[in-house]
Amino acid sequence: MSSTIQVRIDDELKNKSDRLFKELGTDTTSAIRMFLTQAVAVNGFPFSIKKRDDNLFTPLSEKEMLARLEQSRNHANQGLLRDADDVISDMRKRYDL
Repeated sequence: MSSTIQVRIDDELKNKSDRLFKELGTDTTSAIRMFLTQAVAVNGFPFSIKKRDDNLFTPLSEKEMLARLEQSRNHANQGLLRDADDVISDMRKRYDL
């Protein structure tokens, strides 16, 4: 006897995972089955799950904030800036978003 599991996921994630698993010689259904099999075999997640140690949003002191603002003004005055849309477009390409 076998059971069915239904999971709702974002279309983009589904398409990316389908492509990845195809490149690896399997399909998404088989990959999920492998995940579940390994979870049971190791009696937990078959990979490490942990909170990030590095906090990307460390608060700045007033002095540090003012120094960064000054640096930003200097860069802007020197023309060392990029359009936000260009930066976002580059990030999407780089991270396949």
